[in-house]
Amino acid sequence: MSSDVFAEGIKPGRLDQESYEAQFSDLHPPLDAHEALVAADRCYFCHDAPCITACPTDIDIPLFIRQIATGTPDAAAKTILSQNIMGGMCARVCPTETLCEEACVRELAEGKPVLIGQLQRYATDHLQEQGIHPFERGAATGKKVAVVGAGPAGLSAAHRLAMMGHDVVVHDARPKPGGLNEYGIAAYKTPDGFAQGEVDWLLKIGGITLQHDAKLGQGITLQGLRDAYDAVFLGIGLGGVNALGAEGEDKGGVTDAVDFIADLRQASDFATVPIGRDVVVIGGGMTAVDAAVQAKLLGALNVTLVYRRGRDRMNASAFEQDLAASKGVRIVTHAVPKAVHGNGAVREIEFEYVDEDMNGTGQTLRLAADQVFKAIGQTLEGDDLPELDGRKIKVDGTGRTSLDGVWAGGDCASGGDDLTVTAVAEGRDAAMDMHGVLVG
Repeated sequence: MSSDVFAEGIKPGRLDQESYEAQFSDLHPPLDAHEALVAADRCYFCHDAPCITACPTDIDIPLFIRQIATGTPDAAAKTILSQNIMGGMCARVCPTETLCEEACVRELAEGKPVLIGQLQRYATDHLQEQGIHPFERGAATGKKVAVVGAGPAGLSAAHRLAMMGHDVVVHDARPKPGGLNEYGIAAYKTPDGFAQGEVDWLLKIGGITLQHDAKLGQGITLQGLRDAYDAVFLGIGLGGVNALGAEGEDKGGVTDAVDFIADLRQASDFATVPIGRDVVVIGGGMTAVDAAVQAKLLGALNVTLVYRRGRDRMNASAFEQDLAASKGVRIVTHAVPKAVHGNGAVREIEFEYVDEDMNGTGQTLRLAADQVFKAIGQTLEGDDLPELDGRKIKVDGTGRTSLDGVWAGGDCASGGDDLTVTAVAEGRDAAMDMHGVLVG
């Protein structure tokens, strides 16, 4: 985090140690064996289960729940992981309330779905805690594939390619693998180092080599990878952050929400992370909510999340919005930033209210702020990339790009939602298509 965070009003250690431990404990405590059996017993095991259709990775949800109900959680885990190798992380961060659980027949009939996400976590945790890796590498093909980006899409592709017998080298710009899972998700959603633990478990398949501090344009080039490998998969995410477009946004105390979350995730002690007294977060997605909630959990007195449209247009789910409100975050809608005020460092931020068509109303709002986090979307970074579709790499349904031998998936690619579970699915599907091409 930049040095301006230590300006007046922004400081670490606002809470005592016990408070930090309580604030950043597991958002959803895991089910015990009895609770899992009770939750599994509510499933109707629908033949044409709508929950499967709603899952981006097409997990056979009724099957794995039946396996839990019959006392075989490790078999349930393999059912999950065969479709979604990062099923443990997705069970924690996937917006199940708008995907599988929203489609659940119990939700439609009673307003209370089967706890699919928590049951998925129960099964995958049970397997991974034993150190079991249920998949084996296939016979060596002699083919070598480069994966750029060790996030959900890249790791999913790498694992599936390794299963098929290919040798995979994963290049990543960061010192630790995991991508969004390691650096971009709220600490209270994945405590106790789960993200790294899942990566370590995933790598037990063998045949995957990690190379860190390797970024396109810095040490490696796409053409160089194409020359050296039989195929390339791009899972580079979105590295840039959009500008506010407001006067004074370069003042001290105005930072990117993704950097704040990454710093918090990598902190060995939450008491060392500085936070302001009056925090304003600008944006309406999951990153904005994660930043706002964590600012409050770190001890900020006032936290306001400001979004340019209505709450029904926010990318963050209703559950996430309610979570923010329950933690004391104030949500202001239909307002856009106009100016950041202060002498060198931010002291106030001015917004103008807008109507549904984003036309200014002339009414303004000024909020006291010693820290402002921007969460208004990210952009693709990199030179000599394949053809773009708007601001993302253009891909077909199997992840193929405009360049022969190059596939892409995850947030950097066009076509899918910016969700961990979608990235996993795209990495998996691209790997299967790559395998078909590599073996003829």
